[in-house]
Amino acid sequence: MTHQVALSFEDGVTRFITCAPHETVADASYKARINIPLDCRDGACGTCKSFCESGDYDGGDYIEDALTDSEAEQGYALPCQMTPHSDLVLQIPSTSAAAKTQAATHSATMTEIRRFSETTVGFRLELDDRDALAFLPGQYVNVSVPGTEATRSYSFSSGPEDKTVSFLVRITEGGLMSEYLRDRAEVGDKLELTGPLGSFFLREPKRRMLMLAGGTGLAPLLSMLEKLAGTELEHPIHLVYGVSRDADLVELDKLRHYAEVIDGFTFDYCMSDEAGSAPKKGYVTDHLEQEHLNGGDVDVYLCGPPAMVEAVRAYLSAEGIAPANFFFEKFNVAAVQEADAEASVPA
Repeated sequence: MTHQVALSFEDGVTRFITCAPHETVADASYKARINIPLDCRDGACGTCKSFCESGDYDGGDYIEDALTDSEAEQGYALPCQMTPHSDLVLQIPSTSAAAKTQAATHSATMTEIRRFSETTVGFRLELDDRDALAFLPGQYVNVSVPGTEATRSYSFSSGPEDKTVSFLVRITEGGLMSEYLRDRAEVGDKLELTGPLGSFFLREPKRRMLMLAGGTGLAPLLSMLEKLAGTELEHPIHLVYGVSRDADLVELDKLRHYAEVIDGFTFDYCMSDEAGSAPKKGYVTDHLEQEHLNGGDVDVYLCGPPAMVEAVRAYLSAEGIAPANFFFEKFNVAAVQEADAEASVPA
């Protein structure tokens, strides 16, 4: 049985390889022309030492100088020796350029445009070769803006196994992608995606999870939830979704669906506009309950604007809570020209 291995590089590029039975990760990488750090190939030097984010494997044979028992217990392994027993995610201690690889570009066709409101648009693409684009839930791609040479970065809101890929975009005045999606986009338009990219992705669930989303920062968390919907979970997940006003509130039906199909998943949503329709008012930090923080024994996934990320950090520090893991993606506004604002992009 073959297994898929995600190689996550220091510059945010992720490449996927397939390992045949009894094939080492290093051998499969070089077969795919991805030159991960490597020297001895005998488990003697430690040059290829990498951290395994998730998955099961046989660590193979190596000497203490290459990999200590303590490092192995923490999750480090030697790709020149390790053979997968399941799909894996590996952190590779080099850039994609050093490994002589790069993010791939994929052609796609617009199949759906959902103009939720004046502030938010969703769109869906069908790829010419869906099997060629693998990604980890939470990652993003650079999307071409039709009619221009520009690209903009958006996180997938769809799951890795979905036949099509989808995205959520906040509309900003003067933004190239914003104006295209609001005024000109049509089903049948051709776009290109380059990726996947980013180190914000779902890790193997080992404890309670707390997801925090601000605005269209909900997108990568939807991708994670879609992935989790097909698994049996031992720990609960709670999501707090914050927006400014009613026009920013999207995909509640999808969240309600996940609450039905994911055992242990619950969510709240809040709105800073006191006149808004949300039952809870204020900011995400106003609705973080001790039950969900679990005394710090929790994995936190946060995606939102920089101010929100810093507010959550300040809240946790003030409460004396140090999460077991704190993964975040800041959703910035990119500038095209001095006077141009562009749609939200991961940073």
